[in-house]
Amino acid sequence: MNPEPRLTVDFTRADPEDRDLLGGKGAGLAAMTAAGLPVPPGFIITTAACRAYYRSGGRLPDGLMEQVSEEMSLLEKATGKRFGGGENPLLVSVRSGSPVSMPGMMDTMLNLGMTRAAAEALAESSGDPDFAWDTYRRFLRNYAEIVTGVDPALLDRAGEAAGRSGRPPAGESRKLAARLDEVIRNETGTLTAAPEDPREQLREAVAAVFDSWTGKRAADYRRMEGVPETIYTAAVVQAMVFGNRGPDSGSGVAFSRNPATGEKTLWGEYLPGGQGEDVVAGVRTPEPVSALAGQSRGLLEELSGLAERLERFYRDAQDIEFTVEEGKLWLLQTRSAKRTGRAALRNAVDMAEEGLIDRTEAVLRVAPGQLEEVLHPVVTPGPDSRVLVRGQPASPGGATGQAVFTADEAAALAAEGRDVILFREETSPDDFHGMVASQAIVTARGGMTSHAAVVARGMGKCCVVGCSGMAVDPENGRFLTAETEVRAGEVVTVDGTGGAVYAGEVPKAEPGLDDYFDRLMEWADEGRRMRVRANADTAADARAARRLGAEGIGLCRTEHMFFAKEGIAAMRRMIMASTAEERADALRVIEPRQTADFQGLFAAMSGTPVTIRLLDPPLHEFLPARGETASALAELGRLLEAAAGPDDRERIQSEIAAREKLLSRIDSLAEANPMLGHRGCRLGVSFPEITVMQARAIFTAAVRSQRAGAVVGPEIMIPLVAYSSEFQQQRVIIDGVAAEVFAAEGETVDYRVGSMIELPRAALTAGEIARDAHFISFGTNDLTQTATGLSRDDSSRFLPEYIRLGIIKEDPFEKLDVTGVGALVEIGVERSRSANPDVKIGVCGEHGGEPSSIAFFDRLGIDYVSCSPYRVPIARLAAAHITLTPR
Repeated sequence: MNPEPRLTVDFTRADPEDRDLLGGKGAGLAAMTAAGLPVPPGFIITTAACRAYYRSGGRLPDGLMEQVSEEMSLLEKATGKRFGGGENPLLVSVRSGSPVSMPGMMDTMLNLGMTRAAAEALAESSGDPDFAWDTYRRFLRNYAEIVTGVDPALLDRAGEAAGRSGRPPAGESRKLAARLDEVIRNETGTLTAAPEDPREQLREAVAAVFDSWTGKRAADYRRMEGVPETIYTAAVVQAMVFGNRGPDSGSGVAFSRNPATGEKTLWGEYLPGGQGEDVVAGVRTPEPVSALAGQSRGLLEELSGLAERLERFYRDAQDIEFTVEEGKLWLLQTRSAKRTGRAALRNAVDMAEEGLIDRTEAVLRVAPGQLEEVLHPVVTPGPDSRVLVRGQPASPGGATGQAVFTADEAAALAAEGRDVILFREETSPDDFHGMVASQAIVTARGGMTSHAAVVARGMGKCCVVGCSGMAVDPENGRFLTAETEVRAGEVVTVDGTGGAVYAGEVPKAEPGLDDYFDRLMEWADEGRRMRVRANADTAADARAARRLGAEGIGLCRTEHMFFAKEGIAAMRRMIMASTAEERADALRVIEPRQTADFQGLFAAMSGTPVTIRLLDPPLHEFLPARGETASALAELGRLLEAAAGPDDRERIQSEIAAREKLLSRIDSLAEANPMLGHRGCRLGVSFPEITVMQARAIFTAAVRSQRAGAVVGPEIMIPLVAYSSEFQQQRVIIDGVAAEVFAAEGETVDYRVGSMIELPRAALTAGEIARDAHFISFGTNDLTQTATGLSRDDSSRFLPEYIRLGIIKEDPFEKLDVTGVGALVEIGVERSRSANPDVKIGVCGEHGGEPSSIAFFDRLGIDYVSCSPYRVPIARLAAAHITLTPR
């Protein structure tokens, strides 16, 4: 039998490779200790203890506190201090640390072992009573909020806010501690604000850290990041060092490379006279880490050297928490740095060039989703743009939305489909759900390593922090500056790259893609199997897609070519036609427009395949609005009653007749379920002249483009096929038109005919369709709709509740429903290949740009995916990850 995993282990005896048992923080501290770096001693309560805690219904496992006592005895020997007593008490921190980094999402306890008696003794022995009572005050606040659950706002009103500037003014710390002690006792009804027995404090702190694993903010974070609950968290118990000890003390956070830009330079912040939680919580805006040089030139050089050592050891950019206690530098933890997408991209390329990692690892270091941030729009203010407030640019990008001032308000409005910008004095982990819901985050306090900055960078949201000219007033729903007031609901624009907040909506431009992007994508393309195309309906879309690496067009939705004002009029004429002659007239107007549009696509995508879907217009998207027509008819009736003379009456009666005819035609074409109505190939079967016109436009454009020097590869896609006979009937028409055009032009082009698989019956009978097809492409948007019976237009009203209740894990229109819709795709692929081994198979729904869905398509051996142009790089990188990741 395998022995039970140990519940505790000292830093010096822990195996840094056992991250699953030690957690990321514990593994890092064990490695730093083994390397001889200046780490305060301590031990790890392992994930095995947390797992046992939850299995027993929230009871600390048998034997744990006995092992903790043994470890504390060793810690007392290592530090020469006694836990909770004497003139030089040993104080410890208890910090969470799961195997996957979850910054700020769980609870931390500091200054454990501090009691009133210890504070009295420390004040006497240290000769610095303000330090002793400030430390006691910090402990009381932390314990009351984390363990006993006292409302933080109540603690603030008790005068705790006076300590936000670091150490309070001389002589004030003891008064603040006494006031806080009284408020906590009154609120909890206890004789003491916190236990006087330090070992009881420690027991409660360990349980609180374990409890925070299933707290709301941690659960929300795991759900967003896909972190399994079953990995649990460790708890790290470590001797305290004190950044609030005096003028030559302080705390900070340093990054071995700039987490916003990726530049290779030590970057971070330092807060003189503060403890680590002051930096992260953003209660003060700290100084740049270079401020260490003013305290001691040697300290900055020492920190730089240690950061370099850690980066080379871990072969990744590091996020290092440190404390300076009376001039001595201590490292409290290191972890792989959370960084922006742009920084991740530059780090990966630079480290490959430096020889720290190889190109394969460089590609795998950048998550596909991080490229979305690189492709974020950039705010481009004009001369009339009005800056409301400026701060520090904590996370790049641009976003516009309504100002909100609480996390709950942000989440509620976002659930209604509104874009919101969250303004806070500073954020805390309790704001996480609102930060997720917001387009951007702005804080009045805090620096570049505050909670808001770190979490925003990790999520790829733009963020501005430390806006010292802004006061946030959530109770009255507003923020104030010296010049203006902005109330909830007002529209603002946040520039996370430049560090500014603007009034109203400010224009944005597409970002420039640099050499780092090009090099990483080149390495990714060398490693992937699956091809990536784009969904593009215009030449401009096609050119953008090609710039972003698309290897062809996988879906051109020809009905989208008519969304412009002039185009929709022509399309309406064709749809509203009540006779063959009227329809022919409308098609004669449409055909040259289609031909020109197709020529633009062939020119933009020369040398790559262009898949053109025949018309598939859901009628309700193109018909005139019935309500507007009826209102116009009613208004004409009122005008008729008031008409002055016979000429006016005749003119109005003529308009009324035309409007009545239009209304009658709208009613005759109305469908109870237009998404399953007279559209797709059904339109071509009923009105073959439509298919003839489109095929002639495609082939004419292809021949003309070929003559102009383009290398063309048209692929004609027949949509909404349910029966193979529909496909065959339409293909006969297409092939016939091709022969006519080629004979008339005296020139031919190679072309392919295929089908879009977007109905369950088509997926189940894909083998019959594929027998006569050059290609098939799964339209997973409609296939999801028809397989699940969910309207993609209406389901957003209730799907968020389904996700919240756990009925489904994700929106099936965002991530492929692998077990349901995916099963249909799998059947379709298998039966198509059995019937026609040469058939090319693609996916042209937006799932083709979603990384987890791409992984599923790759497992099925699908040849290519197609997605919107700005998701093409994401799909390219995701496909490379799939090919390059060892299996």
